[in-house]
Amino acid sequence: MSNLVFVATCDLAGKVRGKAFPVDDLDRRLARGVGWTPTNVQINCFDGIADSPFGSLGDLLLVPDAATRMRAEFGDNVEDWFLGDILTLEGNPWEFCTRSLLKSALERLKTVADVTLLAAFEQEFQVRGKPTIVGDAFGRTGFEAERPLCEELIRQIAAAGFAPDSIMKEYGPNQYEIVIGPEKGVRAADAAVMVRELARSSGRHVGTDVTFAPILDPASVGNGVHIHMSFLDANDNPVTYDAERSGGMSRLTEAFAGGVLKYLDGILAMTAPSVVSYLRLTPHRWSAAYNNLGFRDREASLRICPVTSKDPTAIERQFNLEYRAADAAACPHLALAAIVHAGVQGIEEGLDAPITEEDLSLLSPETLAARDFVRLPESLEQALQRMDANETVKNWFPATFLPVYLAHKESEITHLANMTDLERCAAYACTY
Repeated sequence: MSNLVFVATCDLAGKVRGKAFPVDDLDRRLARGVGWTPTNVQINCFDGIADSPFGSLGDLLLVPDAATRMRAEFGDNVEDWFLGDILTLEGNPWEFCTRSLLKSALERLKTVADVTLLAAFEQEFQVRGKPTIVGDAFGRTGFEAERPLCEELIRQIAAAGFAPDSIMKEYGPNQYEIVIGPEKGVRAADAAVMVRELARSSGRHVGTDVTFAPILDPASVGNGVHIHMSFLDANDNPVTYDAERSGGMSRLTEAFAGGVLKYLDGILAMTAPSVVSYLRLTPHRWSAAYNNLGFRDREASLRICPVTSKDPTAIERQFNLEYRAADAAACPHLALAAIVHAGVQGIEEGLDAPITEEDLSLLSPETLAARDFVRLPESLEQALQRMDANETVKNWFPATFLPVYLAHKESEITHLANMTDLERCAAYACTY
């Protein structure tokens, strides 16, 4: 039995922070929330505090969303918690609340295209502190070695009301991937946060240390987050697919994809926001290095995914795009907000999205430029510079948001300044 309830926000650092209160006080807290402090937004992933425009001033409310309640039972231990929205004392969404920023982006999508986003996050993680099983990429032995964790995690995901799809031993050392079914709108990002927390909690329960850090070893593979997206009309009919058009993309889907590609280097600092994220965003890592749309290409930043049916109706339901230039250092709400804004911009601009089926790393810079391909930023510093230089991206967010986000990330960079890449990887492994 749990006597305390925790209400949380997933913040700019992708960390889940909040407060607990007695369960007997739940009705009042659902209406009024708990107190929150503006400068908390500047706590980086290493618990340093970046320069803050708020200082010691101000008060906010962190209000639980009743639809997000998570009760996870681990034997006699019960974890009872909510995700919430950060509001001003007047009850308005706070401009740095990541969940509210996503809601705003989704409202823009609805207004411009009259569609609802359906999305799912595939997330990779690694087990720490255990011997590596050599020669077991995607293997049964590696899966069986962590069957207790996998069983517990799938059980918890189902109990939470989500649809478990699969879990497997991935390619990397002690690496696993967890996949769930899609959810509508903001619930897709809520689910991503909850699955990460359930993985960590399941690990604690079975005695396994789980990390979602972007990469543990510069010489090895990284842990990505792949965000699958499709669209539903007002009647919940799929509108992502058109058999008569290039790659099967409807006109809406192609324009959305075109926006993501055009603005990808300007949003990368929000979807791959750690210093070590850029160790994995390189060619030939099955990651993302260019702003390209690939047809079933796992090196593309944006991918047209395969379908497993010949029935037209089933194809329409399955067809989706996959954004691959992300990792779990990102807050799912903020990452998805940036992607949706970029896509909606593409719809407004009526953009096209040419499909690639080649290795872009073999092309000359001149050829890449002539075809509107860019090498994505190769460091967090570069990504922040491109974001800061892109006026369109800036205009998607409140005027005060980008300066605070830049300061937040600069404090993270400073914390790691005198470390080697391997030491930086270790630092992120501990915090994520």
